[in-house]
Amino acid sequence: MDRSETPKSSAAPERTSGPQGPRIPGDDAFLETTSQGIVWIYKYWKSRRKGCVLPRRCDIDPIDFPKHLAGILLLDVEGVGADGRGLYRYRVVGTQEVRNRGYDPTGKCVDEGYLGASLEDALESYDLVRQERTFLYDPIAFQNGRGAWIDELSILLPLSEDSENVSQIIVYSEQRSTPVRGTSENSGSV
Repeated sequence: MDRSETPKSSAAPERTSGPQGPRIPGDDAFLETTSQGIVWIYKYWKSRRKGCVLPRRCDIDPIDFPKHLAGILLLDVEGVGADGRGLYRYRVVGTQEVRNRGYDPTGKCVDEGYLGASLEDALESYDLVRQERTFLYDPIAFQNGRGAWIDELSILLPLSEDSENVSQIIVYSEQRSTPVRGTSENSGSV
């Protein structure tokens, strides 16, 4: 495999859940059907790899995408717990993400500030990105803690300071124009 190729996940099967669509790790076929914002962020991240599998945090400059900042999360990977799960902390939380939650989880661990179907689902998404060192496209729909439906497209993008280990994860989400309401099945968390 070329050093600049994003590894495709062989261990994690594609998952689907209801009308939201599949979670897609490491396959850019979603580019044909997703929003322009998701396409732009993905292509930006990919262009910043500079011949490496993963870009570093210093390769990403928020000044390049001001209109996308409201939907951005930046998580630090703080290590791995005894159970093999990653330990994740919210470093940056965009204003749309704060609005969706009803509070700002900046500085909190994911288990204290996640938004999605379940904590297990959020951790599974982050672990997949960390372990496989690949992106994850994840359309999601769920009720937030206040009972409002959140229906959005999300992409999780790994960063690495040493080209081997994922040190941070960028998540970009934007709400779909046609929300799914009353759906009992959910497919993801950020």
